[in-house]
Parts: sequence; structure tokens; C-alpha cells
Amino acid sequence: MSHVKIDAQVLGMHREKFRTELYDNVLAFWLRYSLDHEHGGFFNCLDRDGRPYDFKKHVWLQGRQTWMMSKIYNANRDKADAQQYLDAAELGATFLRKHAKTADNRVYFCLTRDGKPVSMQRKIFSECFYVMALSEYARASGDQSARDEARELFDAVLTYAKDPSLVGRPVYEGTPKLSSLAVPMILLNLIEEVNDPGENSYADVAKWCVDRINMHTRPELSLVLEMVGTDGKLVDTPEGRLVNPGHAIEAAWFLMDYARKHNDESLLRQAIRIMEWSFDFGWDEQYGGLFYFLDRDGYSPLQLEWNMKLWWPHCEAMIAYLMAYQATGDDKYFKRFEHLTDYSFKHFSDPEHGEWFGYLDRQGKMSQRFKGGPYKGCFHVPRALFICERILGELMNG
Repeated sequence: MSHVKIDAQVLGMHREKFRTELYDNVLAFWLRYSLDHEHGGFFNCLDRDGRPYDFKKHVWLQGRQTWMMSKIYNANRDKADAQQYLDAAELGATFLRKHAKTADNRVYFCLTRDGKPVSMQRKIFSECFYVMALSEYARASGDQSARDEARELFDAVLTYAKDPSLVGRPVYEGTPKLSSLAVPMILLNLIEEVNDPGENSYADVAKWCVDRINMHTRPELSLVLEMVGTDGKLVDTPEGRLVNPGHAIEAAWFLMDYARKHNDESLLRQAIRIMEWSFDFGWDEQYGGLFYFLDRDGYSPLQLEWNMKLWWPHCEAMIAYLMAYQATGDDKYFKRFEHLTDYSFKHFSDPEHGEWFGYLDRQGKMSQRFKGGPYKGCFHVPRALFICERILGELMNG
């Protein structure tokens, strides 16, 4: 391990780069083009230049953007321009609370522009992002009822996670008994969002999440698998062999963050190993960038987009490697953070119209030009820029 303290000038250069990208290029795009002052909420489907090409509102993204705007406001509430972020957060929170949730604590996946239901998934993620949004919005606005609503829905989410039939997902005689990495990941992250600083509610659930993520962590393969059997055994099917490097790296920094808050050095080391395994397996040595999906045994993944380079895995990897450097002082992690930053800013960022492209082909050329779609919105990019800018500031002051 090479402990080299990075020069303050270098840290400052990176910090300014991330700060400028966050506020002038990314958040400015969403504030300029996505706010729907007529019906509330946000336009999600935005072309390269910010023009809406579809007016449906996807609840994952309504929740994520409400969370992001609330988070930015909470970090900048003493600044002269902070009110614009709280106003945007309120636009999202009000729309969500009015239209997105059913009387029996389910949350729609998609709504019309004016809030009529379009579709609902047989999954828990719309509910999760609703909880995330209201938890942070409550801190920004001081609205205790939003915090109470978030807690009530989170308790329902925990029930849904234990029994998928409650969200309408049928279990047939031949349905494989699989554990999905996505569930313990998002629940662990949500616990951190629901809890206030210093609070340790849901400690037993958090421990279950950590244990379940570790069940997907296979040291004998140096991999983290998206699916394993509910008994923890390997499953020799395309689903059981699936590796999503970006998802595993995101799980790694969730674990790092949890380990830091709970002073768990062993878990911190495990999380860093997960990050390194996943990056090494997922990096495209020929063209650069992280593959979207891979098969643990080298078969062709069934997902036709497997070799594309998507925005969000690179965002998660920047966070993870900078977090690892902060935790260990090993400059190899900072060097990889710089490498990821160079690739990501070069290939995804759009200095002409703002924000980042989301989907590149294997060679790193733009595949889809839109800035917002059903799954890409105001979340992964600004979250990564925000967290990295904050860590860089802590390193400068530490």
C-alpha cells in the first residue's frame, strides 16, 4: 500500500472541476428545462438540448430529482441562490404526494403529465425512491408530515421486500428461488437516508442487508453476482451467472459508507475488495469504460446492450474510488479515480447543451443523444459530482 498525500493544489483543481460541472453544467440543465410549473413535478424525457420529447412522468425520476434538489438545498441553504433548489424540490414533492401513491401504500411507476396513473411495476423501487425523496425533502423544508409519511411507507417497503406477492409478483411452481442484489442494496441505502445523523433505527434490517450483500460476494470467483440462490448457492443459469460491474461497485460504496459510520474496519476492507474485483472484471481494456453486463463464465450475456458503456456505472466508480482513497490513503485509488474522471468527462459530458449523455457504444461513441429518459434523470450524475466534490473538500481540509 502506497500512502502518498495528494497535493492540495491537485485536490483543489479536481474539486473546482467537479463543482463547476455540478452547478454550471448539470444542475443548471435540469433547472432550466425540467421544471413543470403548470402541473408540478419534472419533465423526465429531455432531448440533447433540453426539449421534452415525451411528457409522461416516471416516478423513479420524480423521486430521485426531488431528493437531489433537496440534498443540494441542504448543503447550500446559506447561499444566495439556494431557494431555487428548495422550490424545485417542493415542486417534485407536492406532485408525488398528490398523485404517485395509492391508498394502500403502493407507488405507480409512470404517470401522465397531470398525474394520472399509466403503469405500476411488480417491484419495490418506485416506493423506495418515494421514501428517499420525502426523507430528504423533510430535512430541507422542515415538513414533519413528509418525514412521517416516508417512515410509514418505508415500513411497508420492508414488508413488500419479504413477500413479493404483496406487489403482485406471482410465484409459480417453477419460479427459481433467487436472491437479487438490488434489494439489500437499496434497503441499506434507504436506511441511511431515513435515519437522521446519529440515529440507528432499523439496525437489524441494516445488518440483514450487509449479510445479504455478502452472500452475493464470492471470494472464490473474485466477483459479486446479481443473483444467487436464496440459500446462497451459485446458480448455473444466465441469471445466476450475471455480473453487473457498476451495480457491484455501487454496492461497494454503500458498504464503505456504512462501515465508516459504524467503525467497521473489516467491512470496509471487504467493500474495497468488492470494488476492485468488480472494476477489474468489468473494465474494457480494448476501448476503455465499464461493460454494462458480463457473464461470470464468459458466455455471451442475454442482454443485447451488454457491451455498451452507460453513464451511471462510471459515476458510481468515481465515488467508490475516491471514497477508498479517503479511507485508506493509498494513492493507487486516487490514480484510478483520476483515470475514471478523465474517461467520464471526456465521453459523457456535453459542454454544448449541458448534462451528460447516458448511453455510449462499446467504442465510447454516443448511442442515444437524449439527456433524460425513463431511467436516466437528475440523479446519478449530480449525486456523483456532489459526493466527490464534498470528499475532495474534506481531503483538502483534512
